[in-house]
Formats: sequence, structure tokens, C-alpha cells
Amino acid sequence: MALSKIDAVNFLTGTIPSGNIATSSLAAAATGKVLQVVSTQITASSTVSVSTAGTFVDVSGFSADITPSATSSKIIVSAMIGTCAATAGGHRTYFKFLRESTAIGIGDASGSRYRSFSEDYVNDTNKASTLPFLWYDSPSSTSEQTYKLQVTANQNSQTVHMNKVVGTADDCPVLASQIILMEVAG
Repeated sequence: MALSKIDAVNFLTGTIPSGNIATSSLAAAATGKVLQVVSTQITASSTVSVSTAGTFVDVSGFSADITPSATSSKIIVSAMIGTCAATAGGHRTYFKFLRESTAIGIGDASGSRYRSFSEDYVNDTNKASTLPFLWYDSPSSTSEQTYKLQVTANQNSQTVHMNKVVGTADDCPVLASQIILMEVAG
């Protein structure tokens, strides 16, 4: 068995002599690390008025900002959204997440595949839901990025309740929502 000689100077300073580790190995080791985490918690209840079916409206307060440290960074977008519809009789709400003005987490742009996720409220105005969302995004930028939630409905003149059930009784649940953005080294 061969013995290795330990350089006492480098051993004490904690340095590794150049040439012992390839630069490509160091770069590969840095990918996949979480570089920063930003979160927004939304505990207040609010309403969003959708006047025209299919037209998305910003949900006030349901956004978070992050500034990636490199263009190769990825952003993991994770959210739990508390919501309830205000109108019975086949009312449906559709949600969409955006990075700035770009929709994320959606399928093909044809037909009805234009939203990130949805919830159906059929003949039940007191149904509360906490909807999950998870997406691995590539902003390719080092500028501040705003991730936000939008909502629309399948009928005109609808009201969507955020973080609260429509009813007013004390036992009606009050929900909470959260958006988490994690920058991952790419």
C-alpha cells in the first residue's frame, strides 16, 4: 500500500494545492445547491371580482419577488392557495401563475389549456380548498423576478374569495396561503 505525504503547511491552512482538483469538478459540485429562499405568507382574507369570464385578474398580495444570482439558476415555485367560490351552480375558478408577464406551469396554449390549475365549485358556495402548485422555472436572468397569482372564472360577474369560505358563521374556516421561491444553482 502506498503512503501519501501530508504537506504540513497546506494541512494547517486548509488549502489544497492547485492542480489537485479539476475546475470542472468544482463547478459540477456547486450545481443543485439552494442559494436563497424567499417566501410570502398571506393570512388575510380578500375577494377578487372577475367581471369577464376567461379574463385573468391579479390576486392582490399573492406575489413574491426574487433576484437570481446567475442566469443559469433555476427557481422552484411552490405555493398553497386557500380559496372559495362565491357563486353556486357550476361556477369554476381557474388560476394561473406568472413570472413577470410569462405564464408558468401551463400546457399547450390551445383550447382550455391556459391555466396552471383550477378548482370546480358545483352547487356548493361553502366549499373551501387549499390548492397546491409546484413548478421548476428557468428565468435565465439576474434581474428581479416577480411571481404572481391570477384568477378567472367560467362565468361573467363572479367573486372569488381568497383565504376564507363565503359563509359568515364562526365555524367557517379561515385559510392561509403561502408562496415559496427557492433559487437553485444551475
